[in-house]
Amino acid sequence: MNTLVVYSHPRRNSLNGAFLDRTLKGLDANPEIGHTEVLDLYAEDFDPRLRFDETRKRRDMHRDPAFEKHRAQLSRADLLIFIYPIWWGRPPAMLLGYIDQLFASDFAYKQEPGRIMPAGLFGDKRVICISTMKGPAGYPALMLRNAHKILMKKAVFNFVGIRDVRFFEFGGMEQNRGKQQEKLKKIESYMSGIGSA
Repeated sequence: MNTLVVYSHPRRNSLNGAFLDRTLKGLDANPEIGHTEVLDLYAEDFDPRLRFDETRKRRDMHRDPAFEKHRAQLSRADLLIFIYPIWWGRPPAMLLGYIDQLFASDFAYKQEPGRIMPAGLFGDKRVICISTMKGPAGYPALMLRNAHKILMKKAVFNFVGIRDVRFFEFGGMEQNRGKQQEKLKKIESYMSGIGSA
């Protein structure tokens, strides 16, 4: 199983960075994992802004040479892991900008004649989202009606054909009683067992 880990946090030396380290440690110990790539969007200085003009059309995003490397990473991956904080009830603009530009028509989905909804082209992939937030764990469900999960699962991943989506949404992460070490161990353990019978 080939894996792409997309890391979206401005600091590598952070709790999100620790989740990345534990994710990689677990994947490295997993005999089901063949190859793992890491894309650190901030370290790469990825530009999340959509840019269109007379020569750069949105309908051509699926073959934009600027994203050839990123499309190849996505094509190789059977498992996509996204690690990011939740800000204002949603992922960082950096990650959403990556999705805007990479999950393009004729690459991630395709409009077919006679169909109301496009056909997703990523149906052979699965997704794991690991997210952290300052607020309490129950806040997204109680106050935001799970807006983050609905956005990522239904509006993004289901749209491109991915049905197997798993969330680890950790709240209270800036508190001393946030059980950070316990949650880091949980992620490492989970990653070490992915794909086993």
